[in-house]
Amino acid sequence: MIQGYQQVCQKRVDGCLEALFSAPLPQLERLYQAMRYSVMNGGKRVRPLLAYAACEALGGDKAQADGAACAVELIHAYSLVHDDLPAMDDDDLRRGQPTTHKAYDEACAILAGDGLQSLAFEVLASPSHNPADAALRLEMFSVLARAAGPAGMVGGQAIDLGSVGHKLDRAALELMHRHKTGALIEASVRLGALASGRADATSLAALEQYAQAIGLAFQVHDDILDVESDTATLGKTQGADIARDKPTYPALLGLDAAKAYALELRDLALHALSPFDASAEPLRALARYIVARRN
Repeated sequence: MIQGYQQVCQKRVDGCLEALFSAPLPQLERLYQAMRYSVMNGGKRVRPLLAYAACEALGGDKAQADGAACAVELIHAYSLVHDDLPAMDDDDLRRGQPTTHKAYDEACAILAGDGLQSLAFEVLASPSHNPADAALRLEMFSVLARAAGPAGMVGGQAIDLGSVGHKLDRAALELMHRHKTGALIEASVRLGALASGRADATSLAALEQYAQAIGLAFQVHDDILDVESDTATLGKTQGADIARDKPTYPALLGLDAAKAYALELRDLALHALSPFDASAEPLRALARYIVARRN
């Protein structure tokens, strides 16, 4: 089921994203090419899928979540561009292709990441692919800003960089990943729900529990793949976390216990969706997919 849904959503969000990368001036052509390269070079589009699925779970239509879907993918892409830089994780491969700073250069990659971040908020502020209600758009704007900033993803990356070579306990490792990975996943679900125009406190609370569980499950499974998979399958360097002496769930808990924890988190996510009917089936399928994917 998830494959068909993923294809539909990928095609939809890719069409919306592609329209964003037309350079307004000849002098900006290379910058826009680098931005496009960073976004349109594959990817599972998990965050846009979550935005669309959350919108539909509340009875909305995919079209209502186009802005949210684009915005979260642009933020995600910008974070990968910057994470891959020599000053950060110093990676050569992303999605099976040279990272942006390798395909272009470091300065261009930094600017491309900056441009993608700004573009995300421009997209989310526009009434064309978002709710007409300006107050609701402002709320969505605030959700994304907090998730992407120092209280969310950026803060998580700072904790991650400061943790290299150190032993973290389970609580500290979870704190790091709830910021670095979980914050944007949680925002994707919340933004999709808000875009439906039908979100209430009860539904948002249930979706928040779901998103927190899958956000952490995503990272636990990523850590497992870094041990078990290979570079060709992952599309990035396998074993990189081990080589950099980064704290991971398999290193902390053991591989089998990490796998059990990922499944436990999946089940927590599915339980959180108990109040929802069949319209939330794509969210359920995504929870299962997140801990079964191979890359």
